[in-house]
Amino acid sequence: MESSLRVSVILPIYCDETTVREVVMRALNMLHRCADDYEIILVDDCSPDRSGKIADELANEHRAVVRVIHHAKNRGYGAAIKSGIEAARYEWICTVDGDNEYDVYDIEKMLNLRRYYLLIIAFRYKKLYSTMRIFISFVYNMLLRWMFRTRFRDVSTGIRAFHRSILDEIEITSDGPFFGAELAIKATLRGYPVGEIGIQTYPRSFGKGSTTNMRSIMLTISDMFRVRRQVFSDEYQVPKHRPRRSPDIIRLDVK
Repeated sequence: MESSLRVSVILPIYCDETTVREVVMRALNMLHRCADDYEIILVDDCSPDRSGKIADELANEHRAVVRVIHHAKNRGYGAAIKSGIEAARYEWICTVDGDNEYDVYDIEKMLNLRRYYLLIIAFRYKKLYSTMRIFISFVYNMLLRWMFRTRFRDVSTGIRAFHRSILDEIEITSDGPFFGAELAIKATLRGYPVGEIGIQTYPRSFGKGSTTNMRSIMLTISDMFRVRRQVFSDEYQVPKHRPRRSPDIIRLDVK
């Protein structure tokens, strides 16, 4: 475990012009209090509003600790986080959505558990969502628990903290909203300790979440079944010296 705490916070932003400044300022206050070295990386996923411009303003105002990455075209939530990870300089990486639905100070609670877990995710025990969205979330998480043999209560929340070393052993392939679920599932299958903390959510002050539109839902379903096929295949994480073979092709030499 590192003697000092060095943190990179990644904020994927898309149509968050009314909230991104508040989230960044709160993140700066939180990091100044709990981290020895820190940075904030804003990833503008080709947002059609002023989110990217506001991100540039924040970077100019806080040159030492705030950086911006601009995507030339919209590449998706997971792709935005991957861009942030590639640019991150520090060992602990945290992600939080730019729409202010999550309290950025919950990252500090997650980092307080870093001696016990290499990945800390959140479950929303208090949700300010519509009844339909809560029902969809319940069904989605129940389906994932069954499909991947996991016990996560709420695997796809938009706030998490992890040590970058876990990415040395697992590959995250999802470019859409399934990124968080794939990270937690593969980390668990690899044997990394994954912790959960309970959080509350807060209402969006503007617009709707980009992960709840039909395009994102269909992409999530596609990624969900694709990742399941991958991790339950005969080739996934199988030792090189012992290939997996079906019983019907095993031959016994009997003399």
